[in-house]
Parts: sequence; structure tokens; C-alpha cells
Amino acid sequence: MDTIPCFKAYDLRGKVPGELNVDLAYKIGKAYKKLLDCKSIVIGHDVRSSSDSISEALAKGLTDCGVNVIDIGLCGTEMIYFATPFFDADGGIMITASHNPPEYNGMKFVRRDSVPVSSDSGLKDIERSILDDKLAPLADIKGTVTKKDVYADFIKHLQTFFKKENIKPLKVIVNGGNGCAGIVLDKIESLLPIKMIKVFNDPDPNFPNGVPNPLLIENRKWTIDALLENKADLGVAWDGDYDRCFFFDEEANFIEGYYIVALLAKSILKSFPGEKIIHDPRLTWNTIYEVEKSGGIAVQSKSGHTFIKEKMRSENAVYGGEMSAHHYFRENHYSDSGMIPFFLVLQLISESGKPLSQLVKEMISHFPCSGEINTVIPEPAKKIKEIEETYSAGKKDYTDGLSVEFDTWRFNIRMSNTEPILRLNVESRGNIKLMEEKTEELLKIIRG
Repeated sequence: MDTIPCFKAYDLRGKVPGELNVDLAYKIGKAYKKLLDCKSIVIGHDVRSSSDSISEALAKGLTDCGVNVIDIGLCGTEMIYFATPFFDADGGIMITASHNPPEYNGMKFVRRDSVPVSSDSGLKDIERSILDDKLAPLADIKGTVTKKDVYADFIKHLQTFFKKENIKPLKVIVNGGNGCAGIVLDKIESLLPIKMIKVFNDPDPNFPNGVPNPLLIENRKWTIDALLENKADLGVAWDGDYDRCFFFDEEANFIEGYYIVALLAKSILKSFPGEKIIHDPRLTWNTIYEVEKSGGIAVQSKSGHTFIKEKMRSENAVYGGEMSAHHYFRENHYSDSGMIPFFLVLQLISESGKPLSQLVKEMISHFPCSGEINTVIPEPAKKIKEIEETYSAGKKDYTDGLSVEFDTWRFNIRMSNTEPILRLNVESRGNIKLMEEKTEELLKIIRG
């Protein structure tokens, strides 16, 4: 075997026990010790039924090699990003498969200071160590496992990103999707003046109300119904490990993450004038326009959390955002958070006196977009080449897949890292009909 199926570009993810199991988790612990030569590692896990046993096996692999493990238990991924530097640990591992179905599990890795580990910065080395059976040796003195409850300190950290006194008593639908977000929402509720109406708040490893992935249109229904029934001011839904949050306005419209990026950038630039904002290449015009209008500097990066974080560190950017609803903050160890955007949007609505629909209305009309459209096809690379030739008159950019820009519209098309899928995004300058026509035109080529 030349590869291990659950090793992906940015993390591990696979079905349990066929692709990920306790035996592999134990070896991963030993391989991580070899990679980092670490003395201490923070671990945590999501709500999945396989998470406890995988966590125990991972911890055993680490401690057998002399590594001290700080186990923060049931948590969200951003708590690992917080706890690793908080405990001055050499690295952290989150056991989660995010928004995948319940039979899946996985791991996300960081080094000291929560610097991410991806396929080109360590994951392939871990995989190769396991395949070659060249793991860290057993230690004469085993490491220890110390269980820590870090929720109180984590919430203190979150509170540094907003001013409670600036938030009005809004009525808000919060949908935890039976993942881990509900735990933090319960703990933060008394610290906010808002009225939370909770949907699927209790963690449940079976995800009885569907996988917690609000990008799936069918999974938005519960939040929309609750918004309409309760005449709420805002709706927010999270994925399973709550490193992404998704917004619905007071009219129960789903707001594309693209427009939230610019909204947050504008807000943050008021406190950090002239600073750099990182964005991905899929949809760009609105972000660049709003950032520059607000006196900031827009910097493009390849999509994906490891690339965004790397670019943020190299540019010392104050904020980075992806249309996929990942939002990154310099004061959060350059890491993504699904909770911080929630508080910032609450504060924006309160301070402006405008509902979310009004805050994004001009952006949507000035730069209408298709949203990401995924198509399964047998030879995606060949199809991209065909599209490049078809639109050869446009200005091209290869930062991530293929971006082609014309005066009045642009598109980005790129392949999935793990599946035979093409991902298409189209936007225009103030012409929704043109955007729709060009989207249809491209889809005919893709699916032809």
C-alpha cells in the first residue's frame, strides 16, 4: 500500500473502522511524536460515537513515546486552536470529521502556536512513517494524560472580540446541528443580552436531524422555519465542529459566506485601519471593493485553511475570510473560528440599527454571485483545459484552479482535492441576469 485512504490534503477523514480505527490512531500518535519531537500535545474530540475510543488510542500512542497529553475532552476545533498556545503545548490534535456523516471520523493537526499541518507540511511524513513502520520508539518513562476543562478560559478569550454593552436584545435562532456548538452556546448565553431560540442544541452522535452541514440546501430548512415561526432578527447555524457558521437574515434568506467576508472585513478595518485582509480566489470583486473602500489592503491566497493561515502570518493580516464560511483572525492565533463571526455580526446589527438584509443588500446587488456549484465528472482536469480554451480571451489567474476575468463578469473553476468534482463560482458587476446566463453557459460545458 502506497497511501492510507483517510489521509487528505488538509486533515484525516474516513469511515470507522474500515479507514480509521484505534490501531491507526495509536500509530498516528507515535508518528506525530516523530514528526514534532514533541513533549506535550493537546487533544480534544467532537461528539461522534467513535471519538472516545480513537482519542484514547491516540493518547496511548503519544504517551507510550513519552509525550504528555492534555485532554480537553468534548470540544470544537477552534478550542484546540486556542488551547495549544494557552497551555504552551508543542502541538494539538482535534478528533473530528466536521460535517461528514456519523460513521466517519478524522483528525486535524497543529504545531506549536496552532500553525496548521497539511499534506505539504507534515501529513505526508506521518503517513510515510506509518507505511514504513518507522515510528517514534517507546520511551523508558511514559507520558501522562491530564484532563483539563478549558471552557471558561476559552469563553474569556471569545469575549475579547466583542463589547457586550454594544449588543442589543435581539431574538436569534441558533442551530447547533446536534454537534458541539450547543455546549458553548449554553455557556455564553447568560453573558449576552440576546434571546436565543435553540434548534438541535444538544450534541448527539447520531445526528438525528441530518449531518450538520448548512451548505446543504436541505439542511437549512430547520433554521428558516424557526426564523419565520418566531419572527426572529437573525438565524445562525454551525457545522459539527463549529469552525464554520452560516447566517440567515430576518427574512429567512441564506446569506452567502462571500458577503459575510466583506461585512466582517469592513467592521474590523474600523478598529485596524489600513491593515491587510486575506481572501480566496473563488469570488473576489466584492471583497476587494469593500476592503479598499474601507482603507484596507486586499491580498489573495489559495483556498484552504492551511494556505490562508500561512498567508495571514506572512502578511501579518488582521483578518482572512473564505466564501466557504471559514473566518480567520490574527488575534485568534491566525486561526478560524465559528463563534467570533457570530458575535461580530450581532454587534454589527446592533450598532448599525440595520437588519442583516440591509447590511448586505448593496453588496448582493453590486456583485451578484452563483454560489459554489459542484459537479461530479470523470475527467475534471480535461474539462478545465477545455474551459480555458473556450474563454481564452479573458484575463487568467491560476492561484487556485482557473480564474478568468472579463470586464463585466468573472468565474473560478477548480477541482476537489479528494473527489472527481469540479467547483464553479461565477459573479458579475451588478448584472444578475448576466451572472445567471454565464453560469448556465459554463454548466452546459461542464456537464456536456
